[in-house]
Amino acid sequence: MGCVRRQNFFNTTGAIIKFLSFWVMVVIQLPIILLLPRGRISVWYMGVFMRILLILAGIKIRVHGKISSHRPLLVISNHISIFEIATFPVAFGGSFIAKKDIESWPLVGWISRKFGVVFVDRRPSHAVEALKQVQDTLSKVHYPVFLFPEGTTTNGAYVKPFKSTLFNFVENSDVLVQPMVMNYRYRDGDVISDEDLAEHFGYFANEKQDMGPLCSHERSAFGQVFHIMMLGGFMVELTVLPPPPLAGMDRKQIAETLQKIVSDKYMELKNKKAK
Repeated sequence: MGCVRRQNFFNTTGAIIKFLSFWVMVVIQLPIILLLPRGRISVWYMGVFMRILLILAGIKIRVHGKISSHRPLLVISNHISIFEIATFPVAFGGSFIAKKDIESWPLVGWISRKFGVVFVDRRPSHAVEALKQVQDTLSKVHYPVFLFPEGTTTNGAYVKPFKSTLFNFVENSDVLVQPMVMNYRYRDGDVISDEDLAEHFGYFANEKQDMGPLCSHERSAFGQVFHIMMLGGFMVELTVLPPPPLAGMDRKQIAETLQKIVSDKYMELKNKKAK
């Protein structure tokens, strides 16, 4: 039965070695990333780059279902931590639509731009500009693009309502939207309790949670990576669902329909051991 690994001298020392090894690999790869042309090749290389992080962090991936071959394809999912940014490209290829503030993160923002991430300002006053960015990207790329419509991470106890702004471009378009449900498990596939998920595996701000347990202290993004390395990692279970019919719906109806699909399936699977 899975449980949170106790933190001790050996786990901490191992995590320090892994964390330093990751940064050594980042430094080694920076010249490669710098020389990569933006586009399909750099997006493909993101999977290579992220796989190294997953190996060092002890993250396993289990996938159920298949991503559609239709293009343009927007894949939407719930969001618990920063590790979705690593697991999705490894499992499926593709890139992301992300919040504008991530673009200003030291090194992370630059690497993300190189890997094809589209940063959008989700404030209502910038909705037109954000919409154009997304439309332009989806019309040009031949890989899946991932979006977290909750607009933030959660403690994993529930799925937040989806923000409808970025679904404007789906109305009367040839963009296919495919929902996916993401669950965290212990490495053996066993269920993680809501309390342990919030305290150890989730990466979120307490003040943005509507329900469920909170974490006793919030970590930085890199602090969360180190903490997971110390715990020995976990499993990310990805359940890809069929694209629902959205024709004739406006953006709010689309957001509500997709949120219900993802939320219902997430709550159904949350307390079941991974298949």
